[in-house]
Parts: sequence; C-alpha cells; structure tokens
Amino acid sequence: MSDVITLAKELIRRPSVTPLDEGCQTLMSERLARLGFVIEPMIFADTTNLWARRGTTGPLFCFAGHTDVVPAGPLDKWHTPPFEPTIQDGILYGRGAADMKGSLAAMVVATERFIAVHPDHQGSIAFLITSDEEGPFINGTVRVIETLEARQEKITWCIVGEPSSTEIVGDVVKNGRRGSITGDLLIRGVQGHVAYPHLADNPIHKAAPALAELAATEWDQGNAYFPPTSFQIANIQGGAGASNVIPGELQVQFNFRFSTELTDQLIRQRVEALLDRHGLDYQLKWTLSGQPFLTDTGQLLAATVAAVTAVNGQQPALLTTGGTSDGRFIAPTGAEVIELGPVNATIHKVNECVKADDLDLLAQMYQGVLEQLLA
Repeated sequence: MSDVITLAKELIRRPSVTPLDEGCQTLMSERLARLGFVIEPMIFADTTNLWARRGTTGPLFCFAGHTDVVPAGPLDKWHTPPFEPTIQDGILYGRGAADMKGSLAAMVVATERFIAVHPDHQGSIAFLITSDEEGPFINGTVRVIETLEARQEKITWCIVGEPSSTEIVGDVVKNGRRGSITGDLLIRGVQGHVAYPHLADNPIHKAAPALAELAATEWDQGNAYFPPTSFQIANIQGGAGASNVIPGELQVQFNFRFSTELTDQLIRQRVEALLDRHGLDYQLKWTLSGQPFLTDTGQLLAATVAAVTAVNGQQPALLTTGGTSDGRFIAPTGAEVIELGPVNATIHKVNECVKADDLDLLAQMYQGVLEQLLA
C-alpha cells in the first residue's frame, strides 16, 4: 500500500463531521513538522485551522484544503462503514475519500517527496487547512486569511484540493469559480378574507410579475471562462394554510451565481430597481457568499497544466463550473488560485469513493507543480 493511501485511510478513519477535526490536523502537523514546517494552529470558536509554513522568503506556494466532511447519511445505505476506510477492487471507500482527505494525503506525501529531493528549495511552502469548509464557513479559511493579511503574509500561488475531476483524475482543473449572492425577500401586503379582496392586498399577486421578470432577465452573456449569470428562486413561502385567507406576507429566497461580468453591487442595484419599479412594499436582506475569481494566466496555471499533462499525457480542461470553494477567500488577496483534486462523482453521497491509484497520480501531479515552481 502506498504512502498516500496509508495516510488517506488514517484521515478517513477520523469522523471529522463539520466543524470537528478529530485529530486530522494533528496527524498532518506531525508529518509536516518533521520536514521543518513551523506549525501554527489557529482556533476560532468551534473551528480548528492549521497554518504550517516551511521557509521565510517568497514566493509562497500554498496547499489549501479542509479536514471536515459532511454527515455520512443513512448508514444502512453504505456498503462499508463510512469511517472504516476500505479498498475493494482498487476503489477506496469512506466519507471524505474524494472530498477531500484523499487530496490532503496526496499533498502531504507530494511535499515529503519534493523536500527529500530539494531540501533547499526556493521560496516557501505552506498548508492552510480548516475544519469548517462544509459548514457555515465563518471561522475557517476566511479567518486565517484575515490573520495572514493583518501581518502582511502573502500567498503567491495556491492549489485548493477540491475534487475537480470528472472522468479521470486531472481531466479538469478549476481555474476560477462563480460568485454567489443570496437574497431573502419579504413582500408585505394586507391580510384579509378571500371573499373581500378589496379589503386586502395580496402580496403573491403583487410579487408575481416582478418574480417572473427576475427569472426572465438576461443578467449577462458570460465570457470565455464563465457561463451567463444565473438567477434561481430556491424557496418561497406565503399563506396562512387556509383557502379562505389572503396572506399578509410573501417570503422569497433567491440566489445568483454570477460571472466576472457582474459585481455583487450591480446585482443588488438592478434587483432593487426592478422591485421598486413594480411598486412593491418589501424588505430585502443580501448575503454574499463569495466573489467570482479567475486565474486565466500566470506561473501557477502553466505549472499545473504542465504537471498534469506529464502524468496523464493530455492537457486538462480549464473550467469554472460547479459551486464555490474556499478559493474565493484566498484569491482576493492577489494570489493565483486553482483547484485540482480527484473525480467528484461520489462527493457528498453514500458510498463516497475514489480510485486508489488516482490518489497516487494526484500526488505525482502535486509534486510536479512544486518541481515547476520551487525546484
């Protein structure tokens, strides 16, 4: 069994459901400390974070990831216990195998192998690891970045180990992500009896044309790297539960996944102008989950494409699809950020798994990036 698989199994064995870490970071820290990394735990409220750095000069290369996993779900649906890592027919099963303890193991082993060959490498290598990526993302990577920014410690290049691949490991590199902003909209009316509509004011009727216009609006046309911005209503609630009552309020929750063609401020302005034009009496609360980011050029992208191509014999596709990641907190500091990790077909599902050989290939890719940038 390879070093990568052995470490991945040790990490999976720890039931680190958000925001728990269950000793995963300690395990990684012990390995990194032996390599000369300065270990700096950062604990904020219920979240355990790790900042580990080897070297004091720039450029600073960073591996970023998370030790927390989503709940296992119904245990009777798992072929093997979710926190007892099992290899069957070359497939490693366990919660976190793909998202993203397999990546963490590949990162650590790749770093060990690189330092064994290049003990006096250029620049610095760091690990930014959190136990709060799958949860509310309040006390995790965002707080570590705030700490680093406050002391002017700047990341130059960052690989986030999220499961980016679709068919084979390394077939896709995420070189950006869309932004995400959610609106919680309360539309006020006047409650009354359905038989006396002239004495009431139905907020559902009033809101329907505005919501239809929001859904039909073309917000932008996207660009070479991003699809057009999307608007989706996620939740809607109105009514007293009786067929003879006109409701007094309507609650609507919607989300934008937006490209670099828009800003969150422009989205807010356009939505509020539309609601005002429809004459609605409303209250709107915005929650920005992350800005869009894009790494379309630079040394990190070139090194990653070269490393993946060397292992796979073909270049990866560069995509920005999918949800958000902690890269959204790192990119605004000026760092070049990409995501490279295992196949994502089973993430968050029962029987989460990854090809064991893929993790060994991923370690080779990570090592290849280090060779390109810091050897």
